Amino acid sequence: MSLTTPSTVRQLEPAVWGRVRQSRRAADRVMKVTAAGFTFLAIFVLFWILGMLVVKGLGGLSVATFTQITPGPGSTGGGLANAMLGSLVLTFLGIVVATPIGVLAGTYLAEYGKGSKLADLIRFINDILLSAPSILIGLFVYVIMVQPLGGYSGWAGGVALGIIAIPVIVRTTEDMLRLVPGPLREAGSALGAPTSIVITSITWRAAKAGMVTGILLALARIAGETAPLIFTALNNNFWFSPTLQGGVSNLPVTIYQFASAPYENWQQLAWAGSLIITMSILLLSIIARRIVRGAK
Repeated sequence: MSLTTPSTVRQLEPAVWGRVRQSRRAADRVMKVTAAGFTFLAIFVLFWILGMLVVKGLGGLSVATFTQITPGPGSTGGGLANAMLGSLVLTFLGIVVATPIGVLAGTYLAEYGKGSKLADLIRFINDILLSAPSILIGLFVYVIMVQPLGGYSGWAGGVALGIIAIPVIVRTTEDMLRLVPGPLREAGSALGAPTSIVITSITWRAAKAGMVTGILLALARIAGETAPLIFTALNNNFWFSPTLQGGVSNLPVTIYQFASAPYENWQQLAWAGSLIITMSILLLSIIARRIVRGAK
């Protein structure tokens, strides 16, 4: 026989719910403090890295850094002019290779591949490429281009960077096109326009800001890649050939080589090159954000 009556339950309810609310508030405070603590830890580490990079990188920056080629072992002075130009060329080649493939593949997935098993397979492969180690991509391009052509080249480096950038552009393009309202497509089709015209004249125009942002993010993604270039473009301390045959100087591999060298001027140039790449990627990220905000 229960000794609890309805009136007793009503008397106990405020006390019970009060303890429940107190325990929930305590758990909420613990979660907030834990999340804030890890957030500040991440910010501290980030600014520690950036601060060290700025302090050491500024010490290696000078007019010669942007006007002279990389110095030889044991020599003094020198700069990173050939490496910076080589990085620009390789990055440009990579984005030229990746943009049409990525945009068209993303368009197929968003516009033609709805509910298609082939589209699901492409998305699955694209997700694998997004997480694939870049060194494996470099090794793949080494096997299909460097070995058959008999040597390193800027063309192989551009293809390797392009393969890395493709999945980023595919995913961004598909996501941006899916955000375009369906009535816009229906309005174009109602006027008698074929699907290709609706895509190029309506859908792409509506999603162009997000698509350009995806291309810029892919550009930032490949700007600092080192491993694939070691297998494809390698490096040198001189101006590269106009045909891009042979080793092509570039900042990432130069930084890798100079940072581990015993020469002080090489180490200073490595810090300067790291700062230049970081600022370039930061600038691209800011431009991408400005484009997105301007489109809203």
